[in-house]
Amino acid sequence: MTPAVRFERVSRHFGEVRAVDEVSLEIADGEFFAMLGPSGSGKTTCLRLIAGFEQPTAGHIEIHGVTVEGVPPYERDVNTVFQDYALFPHMSVLDNVAYGLMVKGAAKAERRRQAEEMLELVVLAGLAGRRPAQLSGGQRQRVALARALINHPRVLLLDEPLGALDLKLREQMQIELKALQRRVGITFVYVTHDQGEALSMSDRLAVFNEGRIEQVGRPDEVYEHPATAFVAGFVGFTNILAPELAGRLTGRAEALSIRPERIDFLAPGEAAAEALCTVEGEVADIQYHGANTRYQVRLAGGGELIVIRQNARGARARAGARPGEPVRLVWDRGDVQPLHGGTGEAGG
Repeated sequence: MTPAVRFERVSRHFGEVRAVDEVSLEIADGEFFAMLGPSGSGKTTCLRLIAGFEQPTAGHIEIHGVTVEGVPPYERDVNTVFQDYALFPHMSVLDNVAYGLMVKGAAKAERRRQAEEMLELVVLAGLAGRRPAQLSGGQRQRVALARALINHPRVLLLDEPLGALDLKLREQMQIELKALQRRVGITFVYVTHDQGEALSMSDRLAVFNEGRIEQVGRPDEVYEHPATAFVAGFVGFTNILAPELAGRLTGRAEALSIRPERIDFLAPGEAAAEALCTVEGEVADIQYHGANTRYQVRLAGGGELIVIRQNARGARARAGARPGEPVRLVWDRGDVQPLHGGTGEAGG
């Protein structure tokens, strides 16, 4: 099947700055695909290259099999939703949504009919006559989505669309966006620096760093099997073990990663099975985070590990619940992942 978007060794340079550096990528038709990375990693530039707001310095871009280098944005079968919504403040909600059809010369009655259908789709049917200033942040986001979808693009580009919302509304909109994508069935390309958004919403994601892609995969693949130290540290929280510490703890003198929720405490006198790794240490600090508690454990012989335990009712009593108490840590050897591309310190 022809991919919705295809990059072949695409670069975009601004003077000496390589914003995008030989990126190759395929996004499947109908996929919810996230581009994840810190500011300046190249993800937004890639989105602008798809939209046509930027042209590649080198490489090849296709949208549904059609070469688009040099093709202006208005001739591409894509549309973009921006973080600031870019709504017209002097227009009603209905007219904002219908604007794209007006530009195309659609009749007024047809514009109104389709705009009302789109407002029903984003659950704003009763707010057609309001102005953007009379709406909440989440409602303005829905208007922007309806306006982007009314022209029925085959690819919808979303540039940090939830960044201006508070936490609870952002989480609600994550659910609504994913449900909307399933209903309309088109390709969503979603740019974010928030790993929680990328993990919870996407079918697949690409992790960007310094203009390049470090890893592409399903959310569970990227989280459970990070390919590099950067991915391990950026996607969630992890313990990154330098080769010397890794050799002492596991017998493998290479850069390794282990997620803090995969480490447990052994009860006093409890024996560990052969498939498990164990190490003794001392609780250095405890941070309570509501749903979980984070333990910083100073290891015997040097180094530290972070342990995260869920605060579930009926959970087994923790050993070493106070700073300064000795503990024994245990984890399954299969939960330790090899890394490439350099290391950080343990607990990174």
